[in-house]
Amino acid sequence: MKKLVLVFIAFLSLSTAIAQKTPISARPGDHIMLQLSSDQWTGEPDSVKSHIKGLSRGANIYVMMDKPFKNSPRFSVAFGIGIGTSSIFFKNESIDVKSLTSYLPFHNLDTLDHFKKYKVASSFLEVPVELRFSSNPENDGKSIKIAIGAKVGTLLNAHTKGKSPENKSSASINSYTEKESSKRFFNSTRIAATARIGYGHFSLYGSYQVNSIFKTGVAADTKLIQIGFCISGL
Repeated sequence: MKKLVLVFIAFLSLSTAIAQKTPISARPGDHIMLQLSSDQWTGEPDSVKSHIKGLSRGANIYVMMDKPFKNSPRFSVAFGIGIGTSSIFFKNESIDVKSLTSYLPFHNLDTLDHFKKYKVASSFLEVPVELRFSSNPENDGKSIKIAIGAKVGTLLNAHTKGKSPENKSSASINSYTEKESSKRFFNSTRIAATARIGYGHFSLYGSYQVNSIFKTGVAADTKLIQIGFCISGL
């Protein structure tokens, strides 16, 4: 994680240096893009889907470089680097990511002791690319904006986290947190298609993972969908 932070800071410093060497204009050449999302899995078995409860969510932050087309400045290409995260919450379920079996075990705990709060979380180092349209590139804060693109990421961390154990009657047993980390069952690469539409510095965005969250043969062909809110300079 320390290496990731150093890479992210280095890219941010480089983009800032480049921006300082670029002539001042109404349109910035680089910016931060922050996304907050409601997350869901698709393709998982009904036995797993029925236990996904609560507000599953994600957060992505990127440093982006924007390159307008010389002959058509309303269009531009942007690329960057950043971190993407996702947390899927479960009720009365456990997922043994540290199992030594060949298939990822999902355990139904409806009639057994369980955690009051339980989630599967992942984080990726990602490289997003977008093709953008701005209706008024010289007045970016009052412009209709559309962007389509893709992002490729490499897995940094995958873990489960449970809080506040309960018995089968949902009565509290204890108060502690259990975290188990393992990337063994997870695909090391994430490829997703993305889209955004909005006005000014605010937009709605969506992301659909093209490949499976899990490695072939260890779980169902499950994919991540993110739909949320984006704040961005462009």
